[in-house]
Amino acid sequence: MPKLEILSRRPAGPAKPVPLLFVHGAFCAGWIWDEHFLPWFAEQGWEAHAVSLRGHGASAGRERLNSFGIADYVDDVLSAVESCSTPPVLIGHSMGGMVVQRALPRRRFPGAVLMASAPPHGLLESSLRLAWSDPYVFQQMGRLMTFANGIEAEAVRRAMFSDRVPLELAKRYEPLMQEESQRVLLDIGGWIPFPLLPARGARVAVLGAEEDRLIPKDQVEATARAFRTEPVFFPEMGHSMMLEPGWEAVARHVAGWVETTVLGKPAQEKTAPKPATPKTAAPDSGIRAAAD
Repeated sequence: MPKLEILSRRPAGPAKPVPLLFVHGAFCAGWIWDEHFLPWFAEQGWEAHAVSLRGHGASAGRERLNSFGIADYVDDVLSAVESCSTPPVLIGHSMGGMVVQRALPRRRFPGAVLMASAPPHGLLESSLRLAWSDPYVFQQMGRLMTFANGIEAEAVRRAMFSDRVPLELAKRYEPLMQEESQRVLLDIGGWIPFPLLPARGARVAVLGAEEDRLIPKDQVEATARAFRTEPVFFPEMGHSMMLEPGWEAVARHVAGWVETTVLGKPAQEKTAPKPATPKTAAPDSGIRAAAD
């Protein structure tokens, strides 16, 4: 196994019974969780870890990135689990959501959260839709994948964020973006067929962003159907929900879901709304649930 970068934040006092392991998406690394989520969850009493998959961030393997497939990333997650005090709740974003989906059948986990995740059937439909709806972003993402020579800040803003996020914020994150394994992008793109692998009986929460250009609403809904659950959508947010203004609403919802579904504590309306809530959630909740 290559040496993996694992960013860890622990609470000052006793930790909650279940740790959290965060898995990043394509073109980035564990840093995307350490900006807000890891310190916030540690402050709330959670043991929080984020793994940089091989070839990403400070993990080994950057020079061999294109040789890695989705199965290698799954192995990285299973290896990172050993850094946790007990089996963690897995939290995957975008491509990381696909990695989490494929890790669930390999080992027993208390639960998983899929944030703006690639659906089980892959990203072919989403990719073709992006090429049609926003060819500029599609071209820029292809440039980053093929030539590894960077991506324009405006493309970062449109791919990662909602329209209300200023360009200055995208400029801050653009230098941290990196190339992605072409083999992995083929794996998750749906160009190479692979079977659906939803884990039976797994406790899974599915979250989406209403202004996500990369993983649109119907693809989030498809993921939720695969895991027999209802998706929850966050309004006025783009793909990178953990970096958007209002990220606290996402973090509170994740924490509330783990508390109620995994730890069995009573639900709190503001952080863990029931799936049957109306399409427009309470004004102070910051989220919306999908209607039937």
